[in-house]
Amino acid sequence: VEAPSSPVPEGPKAPTTAAASLVPPTLREDAPALVPEGVTLTAPVVVTLELTVNETGDVTEAVPIPPEAPPAFVAAALDAARRLRFHPATSEGNPVAVRLPFTYRFEPPATPAPRAQLTGRVRQKGTRKPLAGATVQAGDATAETDAQGRFRLELPPGASQLKVTAPGHQALQLQETLEVRQQLEVLYALAPLSVNPYETVVRGDRPRTEVSRVTLHEQELREVPGTMGDPFRVIMLMPGVTTLASGLSYPVVRGVQPSASAFFVDGVRVPFLYHLLVGNAVVHPDFIDTLDFQVGVPSARYGSLLGGAVDAHVSRPREDGVRGSASVDLINSGLFLEVPFPETGTTVTAAGRISYTGLLVTRVANSLNGPTSTTYDGVTYESPGEPKVYADYWDYQARVDQRVGEGRVRLLALGTSDAVGLSPRIPEQDVGGVGLLFHRVDLRGRHPLAGGEAEVGLTLGYDRLGLNVALGADHPGSYELRQGSMSARAGYTRELSSSVGLEVFTHVERRSADVVATGVMRPVGPVDGKDAFSRPGLLATFAGVGTQLTLRPWERWTVAPGLRVDSYHGFGLDTFVAVEPRLAVRHALTDALTLKAGAGLYHQPATVLLPVPAGEMLALERGLQRAVQLSAGAEWRPRPELELSAEAYFNPLLRTLEFNFEDVLSNVRRRGLEDAEVQGRGYTYGVELMARRPLGRDWFGWITYGFNQSRRFERFTKLGPRGEDLGQGEGYLPYVFEQAHSVNAALSYRFAFATVGAVAHFNTGRPESGQFGYRTQRPGTDADGNEEWMPVGRDAVDRLPAFFRLDLRASRSWVFENFVLDAYLDVFNVTARSEAISYEYGYEAPPGQPVALKKKTVGFPVILPTLGVKGSF
Repeated sequence: VEAPSSPVPEGPKAPTTAAASLVPPTLREDAPALVPEGVTLTAPVVVTLELTVNETGDVTEAVPIPPEAPPAFVAAALDAARRLRFHPATSEGNPVAVRLPFTYRFEPPATPAPRAQLTGRVRQKGTRKPLAGATVQAGDATAETDAQGRFRLELPPGASQLKVTAPGHQALQLQETLEVRQQLEVLYALAPLSVNPYETVVRGDRPRTEVSRVTLHEQELREVPGTMGDPFRVIMLMPGVTTLASGLSYPVVRGVQPSASAFFVDGVRVPFLYHLLVGNAVVHPDFIDTLDFQVGVPSARYGSLLGGAVDAHVSRPREDGVRGSASVDLINSGLFLEVPFPETGTTVTAAGRISYTGLLVTRVANSLNGPTSTTYDGVTYESPGEPKVYADYWDYQARVDQRVGEGRVRLLALGTSDAVGLSPRIPEQDVGGVGLLFHRVDLRGRHPLAGGEAEVGLTLGYDRLGLNVALGADHPGSYELRQGSMSARAGYTRELSSSVGLEVFTHVERRSADVVATGVMRPVGPVDGKDAFSRPGLLATFAGVGTQLTLRPWERWTVAPGLRVDSYHGFGLDTFVAVEPRLAVRHALTDALTLKAGAGLYHQPATVLLPVPAGEMLALERGLQRAVQLSAGAEWRPRPELELSAEAYFNPLLRTLEFNFEDVLSNVRRRGLEDAEVQGRGYTYGVELMARRPLGRDWFGWITYGFNQSRRFERFTKLGPRGEDLGQGEGYLPYVFEQAHSVNAALSYRFAFATVGAVAHFNTGRPESGQFGYRTQRPGTDADGNEEWMPVGRDAVDRLPAFFRLDLRASRSWVFENFVLDAYLDVFNVTARSEAISYEYGYEAPPGQPVALKKKTVGFPVILPTLGVKGSF
């Protein structure tokens, strides 16, 4: 339906009453005439009227003047004319009435010029990411892309010169030819000025309420030298973290065992993080979006820990198209694929990696230590060589994310398998191996509820640790720990007001485990009995409930009190209940400077050095460990590109139950150890400093310093200069993995031709306590005057030497039409330095010389080179 056109009045003409001094009237208020309803106007229609205008300027009479137009148009003109208002005519300065002709012209609607429509998307070349805010221009016509990179532009038919621009990308100029009323769908790809630039991005991180939290993103997770591109290995470069030994990526957080810290993937707790203890993380890097590390005073959300909490958040599902990656290096190959189905609100993501160390690394190692033959005096002696090394692993992750109304349902599955050890070349060789495996399936739903968000979840898990040995052909043995679990959880969060936020949560977990020991690994004594280290059918139920408030009582103040109540029940055992209050306080003195402090009580069942299946169940009868965490510090951001933080902590370890692998493999009870000998106490304290330059302007980096003192109360035998017994002593002694000083510096810079980065690491040595290697011995003489190594008391041991390491990474990217290709070289410990893990005290007898003491450093350089390529789209 065409809108009626307004008639164009031709205005007043010469008046019919003549007077030499007559001034014609002028139009004061127009009254357009509309095309009659239901009439289609195809040609102009003119209606001329004779109007009588009185002395006040009103139209008192309107009469059509021939030739008359169609009646409908005449009626419309007469109706409109009566609403006309004039400034009256004057004669010699006095208003007078006049008659004058007045014309209405009815014009048909203008026929629009034929047009064409250009629609499409603008995305980044290589990555195929949609470019929001890109400009598409053709002459005077301009369109801007939306969040999905889409645009629409009206163009005249024929050839049009287009220019497509976006910040940080090369402009694209091209010509499009469209026909009349054609709708053309196009796809434009803009090449980035820099491949994967280190952009400064405003991120929607969760508001800071914790005392100690470091959040890392994107390249900070994947391009740190020495980490092999794995996000979880970056943790080892954070303040407050030391290591068991160079290359072992299990963090010792503020002086407690690695198993005392908790590791989560999208809210699902996983038992271990790294393949073969030194390799890649068990989760594909592209599966991880951000990583939160709470090094101290974790919030009430986290229970059953004495150390820190690491929470990796999986990448958010994208609905703008398929994305994926494929990588291959000297150790493994990996795939990642995400496919959205926008019409149903479904996104499916899958990833996995598999190693082929058996084809390369172990084959080279086995060839170097293979069979040899030696001829002496005409006789050939054959050597079978050393046992063959094997090392293999694989992992997988899968996720289905589904929109359900205003909420979402997510199904997550992940798992891994590792196997490393020695296999015999001949039956008489002593060999052994370790196998690790776990699976997790987690179903989670989130939905708005009563002004907040509710969450429910269900997790199924299975873990297995297997050890096997063969002392020759006739003495095999195996030791296997297996655990199955099922847990349910629920939570609710809501902002009650602008100054009060509420979070409540609960969970319950049922665990069942068994221990299978055969051959030489079977504990001494009968299999049946109360001792959990040797009996099958271990059952336990862990449950907890908690709440946390986020209060903003005054401007610049944030107070986060929390409370957890957890219960630990083992079948046939007492139920242990842990009540854990938590508190974190933050005060922003200025926009740049924030003071922070926190305190909390923490409990955890007995821990083994590294996480193992059923580890928290094996000694549940001994009760819970208990610790307090106290921390205070400051954060200063003088400029957007610089973050400084300092923090001091003191953590009393009120009750510890810290086991090592020997305690698991050997029955603790049957070795005669009483509870008092296993139970301990101690404390840790220290200072952590960090200066960080976040992503932006082609580089990022940080430098950290940590000072840590970790002590345990011990009873020990005092020894004299000749190793003589001087009686019993007791006191707080350095923990076996205490490293007093540690420094980490990381830097990555993107040049026009490549990205280059380096990491420098330094740490002082552990105490030579004998709990992980040999105890310090000093030169001396026996009663006959012969040189001999003399033991020293536990309170007089030395420290191992300090260690320095340099890691390097270099990468280069190429952009193709539909994918980006990266080639990278990452070398852990490019300096090839060995960290001393112990000293070996022995003797040597050079030819013609008396027997002399010999002190030998035990250690070898752990060098992890990774050369690979990765294609992503």
